[in-house]
Amino acid sequence: MNIKLFARLMQCELCGAPIQGSPKTIQIEGAELRVCVRCAKHGTEVQQSRQRVVQKKTGIAVTQTRRRPRDVFDMMEGEIVEDYADRIRVAREEKEWSTLDLAQEVKEREVLIKKIEKGDLIPEDDLRRKLEKALDIRLIDSAEDTTSTGGPGRVTMTIGDVIAFRKGRK
Repeated sequence: MNIKLFARLMQCELCGAPIQGSPKTIQIEGAELRVCVRCAKHGTEVQQSRQRVVQKKTGIAVTQTRRRPRDVFDMMEGEIVEDYADRIRVAREEKEWSTLDLAQEVKEREVLIKKIEKGDLIPEDDLRRKLEKALDIRLIDSAEDTTSTGGPGRVTMTIGDVIAFRKGRK
């Protein structure tokens, strides 16, 4: 089958429209899809690893692969807490700041702060850090936040403990 004919028959795996030109490969929720240019904005574009052959002076061909660029999710420190909007609003009110005051403190627009406080928008990492610093709060669930508060010497049960316990009873 001719490549040009194959390209004409390709359909967007998201909207089903025929793909004009070369398809874009994006990732949505871990799945890689070949989509049209219009649907490419709905996911993270995946760079195809291209191999190229480099000819050395000795005449030996060596292949080099290009790495894919780091994704936003690769750089995340942890998950944002579910009640981030309430934490931000309460901390702002404790400082007796208006949304405009907070916006000026973190050098962002007031509309953005209002959307975050309503829970309509999750702050990106750089803005989250600014908010944490300005309001002296924590917005990330990290390993330190989820540790047991049972006190010193308190042991929590794991799945392995349950399995060992059941094997011991038999």
